[in-house]
Amino acid sequence: MGRRAKGYRSKSRKLLSKASRERGIRPLSSLLQEYKPGDKVVILINSGTHKGMPHRRFHGRVGIIKKKRGRAYCIAVHEGGKEKIVISRPEHLKSYS
Repeated sequence: MGRRAKGYRSKSRKLLSKASRERGIRPLSSLLQEYKPGDKVVILINSGTHKGMPHRRFHGRVGIIKKKRGRAYCIAVHEGGKEKIVISRPEHLKSYS
């Protein structure tokens, strides 16, 4: 018996799986969405796109856009009494309203 893998996507089978109707390519509007510093966003990981995917512990968290870095955004998220900076692409973000 080997040791259990502790990779970046471990324990995420249910979290990163999609319902049968949600499979396939997402609409282009999610890729072209622009956010400004100060906007509130929800981090919702799209498992169909591997680039710019944040860690699973931030799935469902609300954060504030700090700045844009290339195609991605830096998002400030509070976790454990600290402010963490999460770098994520717009495919994995949704505006908070």
